[in-house]
Amino acid sequence: MAASGSRGTEAAPHRVAILVYDGVTLLDVAGPAEVFREANRFGAEYAIVLLSPTGADITSNLGFRIAVDGAACAEPALDTFLVAGSDRYPRGRVPVDLAEAARIPAAVAGRVASICTGAFVLAAAGLLDGKRATTHWQVAHELAARCPTCRVEPDAIYVRDGTTYTSAGVTAGIDLALALVETDHGPDLARDVARALVVYMQRAGGQSQFSAPLQGPPPRSPALRTITDLVTANPRGDHSLGELAKHLNVSTRHLTRLFHDELSTTPARYVESIRFDMARALLDHGHTATQAAARAGFPSYESMRRIFARKLSITPAAYQRRFSTTRRANAG
Repeated sequence: MAASGSRGTEAAPHRVAILVYDGVTLLDVAGPAEVFREANRFGAEYAIVLLSPTGADITSNLGFRIAVDGAACAEPALDTFLVAGSDRYPRGRVPVDLAEAARIPAAVAGRVASICTGAFVLAAAGLLDGKRATTHWQVAHELAARCPTCRVEPDAIYVRDGTTYTSAGVTAGIDLALALVETDHGPDLARDVARALVVYMQRAGGQSQFSAPLQGPPPRSPALRTITDLVTANPRGDHSLGELAKHLNVSTRHLTRLFHDELSTTPARYVESIRFDMARALLDHGHTATQAAARAGFPSYESMRRIFARKLSITPAAYQRRFSTTRRANAG
């Protein structure tokens, strides 16, 4: 892989091309481009070009016109080729000409990367076949359906598989670009860029910390729906396996089988998930971690902390610093 030179060297510029097209998400383009531009201030030498499938200017998702430097198929070999995303293509099929506009430069690029739903363009071009990848958590299941040989990792901020990189939702493009800068120039320069842009060098946790809670379908059977409604209505209650089975007058084994067949989980895991989501909501609204643990039904703060560590790889306090309401902080 060709890489631009380190600080103080006179190497040829590292050519970074970003594929754009009508409806492209503007932040998918601007975020990574800003990282590479900022890196140049600290000694890197990235030359950034914008390409479209035909070479014609395009209109972003915000209605802004974007002038491009040329057509993707006419561009010489690139060091880094990025494909920006759009909310159009999880909802519809990627046009053949757009997939081809990604496939041709990717074949000769040193490394290939997608931002957010740009992974759908890579998949349509056959560039994710047999590889690990990620995309925005809301559409990860759709990417997996469209590219069945790809191993989709819905919780990752970004994924590297050889010289192919994919990243999660919009701002994760900044995380990915920082990782590419670090690969090229080392952690010191990348850290300078992160500080200048006031972003994390490496975010703790995965996409789960941003996702909405419990979006799966409700149980089909009225009996199991009774139990899930009971737990949701009162997470603090005694929801041991034995107590839940008593509500339906069934054996614990039968109840466990119902949860497995309809929700692909266990009763204990379901109760834990409800309490976890309740605790997140309480933290979001400014309750202390101790209050959140008690009101959500956790036996102790420590038990809640272990769940946060397992699910999000961060502590409740760290989660709250990122996502709690500003109402209390701004109260006079």
